[in-house]
Amino acid sequence: MTNLLLVRHGETFDNANHIMQGQTQGELNDNGIQQAEQLADSLASRTVDAVMSSDLHRAVATAEIIARKHHLAVVTTPLLRERDWGGFTGCYIPDLKDAKWPDDIETIEALKNRARQFLNLVAQLYPNKTVVAVGHGIINKAVQAVYWNKEMPEVPRMANAEIRELQL
Repeated sequence: MTNLLLVRHGETFDNANHIMQGQTQGELNDNGIQQAEQLADSLASRTVDAVMSSDLHRAVATAEIIARKHHLAVVTTPLLRERDWGGFTGCYIPDLKDAKWPDDIETIEALKNRARQFLNLVAQLYPNKTVVAVGHGIINKAVQAVYWNKEMPEVPRMANAEIRELQL
């Protein structure tokens, strides 16, 4: 059985300013760096065999802080990228409350398909290992929705630098 420790990246400047980041790179702010360091410290006594990450900078930066404690390299994958918010990318989130959704937003079906591919990849590459995987709020929600066979709204939101454990 593979133990997947699913993590949301640390807080970014855009998170703090309520900007829809989507698949932009993002940059951890000081709080996000501290969150990642605290998370790394909390995992320091655990055996970690691999650290995976979305290929977006904010997730990679979080994963690198965790990986250093275990003397591991970070393996990146676009499967863990955040949802593509299309025309909403870069917008101030409170302004989107009643906005009409543009047609270029990644569908829930596509998001869940990526999540399914990611879970299969982890199970295939790391059987009977413990893997830390750093993703983003919505893709992590999709991973959990697929894992638990639930609808996305049924999965509680993950805070920055929060960890959820799944057994594959």
